[in-house]
Amino acid sequence: MAKHLILGGARSGKSLFAENLALQIYNQAAKNSQLYYLATCEAADSEMRARVLKHKQRRDDGWINVEQPLDIATFLQSNASNAVILVDCLTLWINNLIYHKYDVEPAFERLYKVLETSETDIIFVSNELGMGLVPETKLGREFRDFQGLLNQQLAQKVDKVALIVAGLPLWLK
Repeated sequence: MAKHLILGGARSGKSLFAENLALQIYNQAAKNSQLYYLATCEAADSEMRARVLKHKQRRDDGWINVEQPLDIATFLQSNASNAVILVDCLTLWINNLIYHKYDVEPAFERLYKVLETSETDIIFVSNELGMGLVPETKLGREFRDFQGLLNQQLAQKVDKVALIVAGLPLWLK
């Protein structure tokens, strides 16, 4: 069972790439396997609801959609075998943790512990924010720093890492 981290900028094609990778892994898995799309988005406005709908419409009925904006570690732990799980996306998850005033680093630690024992295929999608401008506000810089920390730690813990640029993968690990 492999763990993947798919990184990229906004609108880079990382989600579509991750969906196709999940389908490829699922099609090679045991017949009793399940295919999950773990969505972290909280669609708070009409534009975001339209994005979510577009993502859902491009996936067929074989996907089991689970909306989990905060506690992804518990879901991953409870689905420990016979599954391919796509987590899209960690950037929104961090946003949700900060917005709902969760302690971010302990949430990261819970996720890392699940990865150590999980026997399922997991694909994480995350934004690469470190190549842009320095955010103007303290909160923006903290968010960017949390994102960079999570990406670095996950990259060390997963089996494979790809950076998606213009829809094309550059395999880093």
